[in-house]
Amino acid sequence: MDLEQLSKEITIDTAATADIATACNKLLDVQKEVTALEDQLKKKKEEELKLSEQDIPNLMQQAGVSAIKLPDGSGVEIKPYYGARIPASRTDEAFDWLRENNFGDLIKNNVSLTFGRNEDNIAKSLVDELRQKGHNVKQAEKVEPMTLKAFVREQIEKGKDVPADLFGVYVATRTKITTKE
Repeated sequence: MDLEQLSKEITIDTAATADIATACNKLLDVQKEVTALEDQLKKKKEEELKLSEQDIPNLMQQAGVSAIKLPDGSGVEIKPYYGARIPASRTDEAFDWLRENNFGDLIKNNVSLTFGRNEDNIAKSLVDELRQKGHNVKQAEKVEPMTLKAFVREQIEKGKDVPADLFGVYVATRTKITTKE
């Protein structure tokens, strides 16, 4: 069969392709709208953070108050906020610091079993023993995010030095608004 004959036998449902094109154009429009809404949300979150961590705490500090209670039961309060996260590129260094400063019990080791606090040496010993026996053991060490955050808060509140860059320390004052429901 030659190409000319073949082209006469092929039929295209133009109504179906028009429906596909319309749906694709609608998808593109919706995707653009989603992107625009995500950008708006990002800007609103930045605005919220500035109001919560800068504007309102500054105004309340200028007024000499840390909390305000209103007659209807609602209130405004500013409190310290602590955040911490060990950068992936500095994990070994952060773990070394914790161990050297007697906080090694914050580190958890996972070797198919979950080792808790104060079991650092047991985990390493077992991993070494299993590797010597020819087993392909994977060891994962980590500090739970909430544990790290609590540790950083505790150390800062005690006036102790914690390497801010090593633990991604973030300290701010945040506003909490309670409403009477």
